[in-house]
Amino acid sequence: MLNPMQNSTIYRQRVIIVVSVLLLHVLALWALQTGLLQRVMVLVEEIVVPVEFITPAIPPAIKPPPVLPKPPPSIQTPTAAPNPTPAPPVAPAPMPLAIADPTPSANAPVGVTQAPAVVASVVAAPSPPAPAPAAKLELPSSDAEYLHNPKSEYPRISRQRNEQGKVVVSVFIGIDGTAQKAEIKVSSGYERLDQAALATVKSWRYVPGKRGGVPEAMWFNVPINFVLE
Repeated sequence: MLNPMQNSTIYRQRVIIVVSVLLLHVLALWALQTGLLQRVMVLVEEIVVPVEFITPAIPPAIKPPPVLPKPPPSIQTPTAAPNPTPAPPVAPAPMPLAIADPTPSANAPVGVTQAPAVVASVVAAPSPPAPAPAAKLELPSSDAEYLHNPKSEYPRISRQRNEQGKVVVSVFIGIDGTAQKAEIKVSSGYERLDQAALATVKSWRYVPGKRGGVPEAMWFNVPINFVLE
């Protein structure tokens, strides 16, 4: 433990340090307020320290050492040559090959040898059958005299109102010559004329159409003209 004398000495040292720090702060504040610090900074900036750039001296070029002539080769006394290396054995020369003589000898049999000819049998492919001719088509008809088909009746109201035009009726004719179906394909523009033509075509008899001479049911277009005379 410290005695009272040492404690008082340490206390005094601490008080002196604290007082010194406070004085430094007070001086700094006073310098800032009076502008003394700024003046000191201006004086420091005005001091110019001359700086001289020293260019490094270029060392002189070093000359290469002179080339000395080579000394003449010394004459050596001949020494005994070492034992020579035995040469490799020489391979024997190849024997001559027999070359066939294309000229036959006088005693050779006379004759001509030919390779057997290969005869390729060419089989002709059968030609496709010719297409069968198209069967002749005969359209139905409604103009035969023996049918006795009456003319289409002109509607009376259509006559009074001067309605006229052409109607095309598509009719399906059976093999018995009767109209099995009928529909308007081209209208005249008047409903009364269209319905009159449709009723007329349904009531007619027809010559059935034929394909290859055989009766066949088919569609047929029948034109009906309504013209005022």
